[in-house]
Amino acid sequence: MTALDLSSPVAVVGTGTMGQGIAQVALVAGHPVRLYDALAGRAREAAGAIGARLDRLVEKDRLNAADRDAARTRLTPVDDLAQLADCVLVVEAVLERLDVKQELFRALEDVVGDDCLLATNTSSLSVTAVGGALRNPGRLVGLHFFNPAPLLPLVEVVSGFATDVTSATRAYETARAWGKTPVACADTPGFIVNRIARPYYAEAFAVYEAQGADPATIDAVLRESGGFKMGAFELTDLIGQDVNESVTHSVWQSFFQDARFTPSLAQRRLVESGRLGRKTGQGWYDHRDGAERPEPHTAEKHRPPAYVVAEGDLGPASELLAMIREAGIQVREEEEDHGTRLVLPSDGALALADGQTSVEFRDVVYFDLALDYRKATRIALSASQDTSPQALSEAIGLFQALGKDVSVIGDVPGMIVARTVARIVDLAHDAVAKGVATEEDIDTAMRLGVNYPLGPFEWSRRLGRVWAHDLLEELHLREPSGRYAPSLALYRHGHAADTRRGSS
Repeated sequence: MTALDLSSPVAVVGTGTMGQGIAQVALVAGHPVRLYDALAGRAREAAGAIGARLDRLVEKDRLNAADRDAARTRLTPVDDLAQLADCVLVVEAVLERLDVKQELFRALEDVVGDDCLLATNTSSLSVTAVGGALRNPGRLVGLHFFNPAPLLPLVEVVSGFATDVTSATRAYETARAWGKTPVACADTPGFIVNRIARPYYAEAFAVYEAQGADPATIDAVLRESGGFKMGAFELTDLIGQDVNESVTHSVWQSFFQDARFTPSLAQRRLVESGRLGRKTGQGWYDHRDGAERPEPHTAEKHRPPAYVVAEGDLGPASELLAMIREAGIQVREEEEDHGTRLVLPSDGALALADGQTSVEFRDVVYFDLALDYRKATRIALSASQDTSPQALSEAIGLFQALGKDVSVIGDVPGMIVARTVARIVDLAHDAVAKGVATEEDIDTAMRLGVNYPLGPFEWSRRLGRVWAHDLLEELHLREPSGRYAPSLALYRHGHAADTRRGSS
């Protein structure tokens, strides 16, 4: 099944930000585009706004004047659904209410031809439920663009329970022909991105609620150690706290209040107070004119240890051994079968976050996961109130000698980056096992849809088959609510590796 012919007319119903963006994408690709909005005059206003954006593209040399003029002639605002009768595709971008969408598609079914593809841009509703009101639900597919649609490449192509394979394939190939990067997924709450991204926000909020660290420090660690473009607090301030919480709540409810998707009480209070982020001037941060941005907690200068004793290879943090030597600090190596850690001159130890807490051990300081320990500019350490000051000082000094800023957080199991990545990896494995999408499409969706530095399966391969499972299992022992219980899919993934090692 091939993409829709570019000479065929396409319609967009709903002329808000998303509707205008989708119309612009189809228009620039070469289609005649019809705009419809139930409010009189809105379609004409939207056509004018799209024309103005095309002018700006010409000014920025991203579109030539001749192509702009041709696109303008192909754009037609209409004031009656009957004027969409010959369209081969109608994309809906109206209010996120099931009854509104169902009513619209029932009306469209009476207007368009039997071979017209119908698409919903819903981000939170069930594509299956939207199509359930149609005489022929097989031709309805989800085409979830990301905002701003003209700039962001990802499109989730969502098949409802009744969607025909031919409809999904045609929608997929059409999105590709429009210059987008489509990924195919089943109709599941949150689809790919909004399902698998929930822990990125949830774990940051959980660390904050546990008084492990303040928002500025958590955000700095996610950016400077985890390699994420924005921290969870600043990102939700940009998205809008009400919007982000609404998606989280929708996914949680749609999964029958599954503990893995539990919303944050701290974010609820923020929304209740009207502090919705940048759009209201205040959220987690103060965005009002003249407000100072809070600085992350950064430890003062400490003396590095003269040497460390390496017990094991540090697993995902093994690059640290070479870095420590390069910094002029002696590394003494000892063969150990029962763990990977660095022993400090004070007899304290440094260990990679593993889901356990410092208070359980004598003078163990945990350090957080980093995307790339060489490129990371900040490392988080955690210690308990019983950790000796000397052990913590040596740990701080060691990472400072490697050129890192150090943030000391509370004794939070799994710390910040490690617990976040482990949960993202777990949800991704669970999604594949349940037929939501392929590993490749999930990695593509998370890199393009939310700009993650690595896809979940890229993280998983880098960290090892059992790393995420073992960390979550330890977290689950300490907080047995079900939130951190590793999925059966992640268990099978790690157990298969253990079985092969045992048989070799």
